[in-house]
Amino acid sequence: MEHSEGIEKPLAPGKPRKRFVGTSKASSRAPRRIANQIPDDILNDPVLDEAISHLPSNYNFEIHKTVHHIRRDGIKTVALQMPEGLMVYGCAIADIIEEFTGALPLLLADVTYGACCIDDFTAKEMGAEMIVHYGHSCLIPVSQTTLKTLYVFVEIGIDTAHLSLSVRKNFPSSRSAFHRMVLESVDAAKMPIAMDDDSPTRLALVSTIQFVASVQTLRTDLESELPSLDETGENALIKREGNVWRGKYDITIPQSKPLSPGEVLGCTAPKLKDVDALIYVGDGRFHLESIMIANPAIPAFRYDPYSKKFTRETYEHQEMRTVRSDAVRAAKRGLESSGPGSWAVVLGTLGRQGSLSVLKTITSSLPSHDPPLLLLLSELSPVKLALFPDLTAFVQTSCPRLSIDWGYAFDRPLLSPYEASVALGRIKSWSDGDYPMDFYSDNSLGPWTPRHKPIMA
Repeated sequence: MEHSEGIEKPLAPGKPRKRFVGTSKASSRAPRRIANQIPDDILNDPVLDEAISHLPSNYNFEIHKTVHHIRRDGIKTVALQMPEGLMVYGCAIADIIEEFTGALPLLLADVTYGACCIDDFTAKEMGAEMIVHYGHSCLIPVSQTTLKTLYVFVEIGIDTAHLSLSVRKNFPSSRSAFHRMVLESVDAAKMPIAMDDDSPTRLALVSTIQFVASVQTLRTDLESELPSLDETGENALIKREGNVWRGKYDITIPQSKPLSPGEVLGCTAPKLKDVDALIYVGDGRFHLESIMIANPAIPAFRYDPYSKKFTRETYEHQEMRTVRSDAVRAAKRGLESSGPGSWAVVLGTLGRQGSLSVLKTITSSLPSHDPPLLLLLSELSPVKLALFPDLTAFVQTSCPRLSIDWGYAFDRPLLSPYEASVALGRIKSWSDGDYPMDFYSDNSLGPWTPRHKPIMA
């Protein structure tokens, strides 16, 4: 098992690091399920299948479904939006859509960090009647977009047998053995258990939307004991792979609605209870770090489905908390000492990142005699904000991780909406608990998040 460190040491100044019952008259319209059913002439079109075969076989781009929606609705112009990791397939997908629907495809090539960046506004202004957003879940409901929207998750098929085997070879199925053999002493001290506790090891499984189906398969595998011995008296898996743990595991697949079960985002992750460790399935650390920040006491492990490496992941929680606390204190001092208009509130304009409700919450929280400067920016950078030397702090509504991961690179405090609420005394600091990662959660802590729903008395 490999070991991966968390936040790196600070780089030299100027070199920032990078860090979705009643009755009514029957409708004459066909039921939605039937209307969305893909016709056989599309589903079994050999020419279309041949074109699709040139795309990776383990990537589900839902081409048949896309062609059906475009034909059914008579779409003449369709915008295609995808993250940079999928852009290499953009031209091929555009060619297929044009060939089999006659619609004009527009490939939106601006950077796309997540479903929050869905750019239906630009697509509509370009004359598109529909947008297909690839690689992210339905963070912005289709009922709120300005034109017909189709989300394609791009589920990716992986070697789930190897994934399950990696867990069984490294993680004892007994809690006491897991704590004794896997967890470092510092982790074990955070979660003391009786050393004779032979109940199943408790694991939480999470991933990005591409791998949630694989996570469900892993859950089924781990919640069952390995098959009985074969006719030779040996287990075939053990014969091939050596010693593995054969027992059952206690599996949790957490959910932070509106996300799918097991899905985490870089800004949104659930709080975990009664688990010994979490396993993240996916490449990179950005989304994993979100659930690590929200659960600092839970040991984290990552399975990369591309390299097939299973690694222990750590994060410098204390460093992050200290840096962000310093930023909050500096912002408070600036507000108290610099007079009216010393803060700026930045409304993100990259797709749907900016939230007017969050903007209103922040501005209404500031003293009436101290209205902030409002800035509209698609992307933030130290160079851009340096153009406003008279301001003492910035509150950005685009993404909390911009402040957490990049905040130290700016010469003045760059606060997230949550941190601004702490600075303004609307909520207690994370020094009194964990740092929340609930930006798009339906159950977020307060109105400084886009989907907050007040608790009714």
